[in-house]
Amino acid sequence: MSDYSSQLIEQRRTLHQWPEEGWTEFWTTAYIVEKLRSFGYEVLLGTKIINPEQVFGRNVELVEEGKKNALARGVSEELIAEMEGYTGAVGLLDTGKEGPTTAFRFDIDCVCVQETANADHKPNKEGFRSQHNGFMHACGHDTHTSIGLTLAKWIADHKDELKGKFKIVFQPAEEGVRGASAIAGSGILDDANYLFGSHISFMADSGEIVVAPYGLLCTSKFDVKFTGKPAHAGKEPNAGRNALAAACNAVVQMMGIPRHGGGMTRINVGTLRAGEGRNVIPTHAHMALEVRGETSSINDYMTEQVMNIVEGISKGFDVTYEVSQMGAAVDFTNDKECSDIIENVAKTVPSVNKIIPDGNFGGSEDYSVLGRRVQANGGKAAFFICGADRAAGHHQGNFDIDENALQTAFDMYRGIVEKVNK
Repeated sequence: MSDYSSQLIEQRRTLHQWPEEGWTEFWTTAYIVEKLRSFGYEVLLGTKIINPEQVFGRNVELVEEGKKNALARGVSEELIAEMEGYTGAVGLLDTGKEGPTTAFRFDIDCVCVQETANADHKPNKEGFRSQHNGFMHACGHDTHTSIGLTLAKWIADHKDELKGKFKIVFQPAEEGVRGASAIAGSGILDDANYLFGSHISFMADSGEIVVAPYGLLCTSKFDVKFTGKPAHAGKEPNAGRNALAAACNAVVQMMGIPRHGGGMTRINVGTLRAGEGRNVIPTHAHMALEVRGETSSINDYMTEQVMNIVEGISKGFDVTYEVSQMGAAVDFTNDKECSDIIENVAKTVPSVNKIIPDGNFGGSEDYSVLGRRVQANGGKAAFFICGADRAAGHHQGNFDIDENALQTAFDMYRGIVEKVNK
């Protein structure tokens, strides 16, 4: 029998060393593809799983750099070409026996965080720290990918004992909730009877399973560009149109949007970059912002207020504007049937010592887009948390998790397969 425990750890540590940000995960995708094909899966790539019209936040320059990095690390030009410029992969396996189509989703991207140089940090002590300066698997997606690949191997090894079909989705660009909409828009999951996804650690410790987290917030991410007109700031400022002043006023007004009485709202302007020179009326300003809402209607309210402010500021300061949507997620609630499956499986996993029925996730996850797509087509979907002790919070440079939790998560997924497809 294959040593799934060793596979879980070895893959995670390899992936941890080569983190790639969203839409640039060409080496990571190649690693996944080669594993899946060696297990006997049909693998779909590129526009077979990505709808280009629903791609958010994809920087073409970074994409090209990602391709070059992958080629330099030994990925073949043929495989890069097969990806058609888009990362991510879906593995398909048909048992040949009638049964449900069960899908699983695992995200594959990293965050733009520098890993700590602290000698006590386990990846430093044990030789698997990030080799990509300024990038790190500081949210556990390296573990997610390894769990997904190990599950794929187990399903292939036990194909004769199972029924139905499997779709294992390795999704790019979860950070910034940029990737799920394009996967959903491809229709690849429209025939799924079940979809399961999870997050490691986050709001639970080792041995804990949160069956049905709530508070997966709707969110919309936007880039706003104001364009004015340059002029000499001393001699003739009246001839200019100040994009920086427009953007600053927009920020102040956005922070004053009345909060919605129907539920939680959030807004954040994360970056504001503007101007060309000390004595030049600023011609360009770029804002990166997000809104969140407890429900789709509340999130839509926040989005509408932002757009009203941008339009009004544009008129008031006589500047033009451009708005680009960079990401999206929706609210999501587990189907009870799937939550019951998760809970019943958790009762059988030896390393699970606490089953938590629910808990406030308090953030956004674009699994929600995929789950809602499956539900809209008559399938069932659920998202759960597999706890893991952590050295620091997610997205921090000294983040690391208890690797024993990988086995717990794998056992959960294996149990789900046995409940649904055996």
